[in-house]
Amino acid sequence: MNSYRIDYRTLREEKVKTTPQNVQESNEGLFFAKMNLPQASKNCGMTQKEMKLTFWEYLKYNPITYKG
Repeated sequence: MNSYRIDYRTLREEKVKTTPQNVQESNEGLFFAKMNLPQASKNCGMTQKEMKLTFWEYLKYNPITYKG
């Protein structure tokens, strides 16, 4: 029987560099409900609080894309 050893000290997530493209993708993912807040913040390398603030700015300066 094979048993695999896992070195838990090396299991780390790589830091994501925040770029305008990542932020735009995350904001659109939040707006269209394709991402939740933790996923969006991880996608662009921000904290959840930073992502919330960025998303509020996105909502403020982008037109409504639906009729309601």
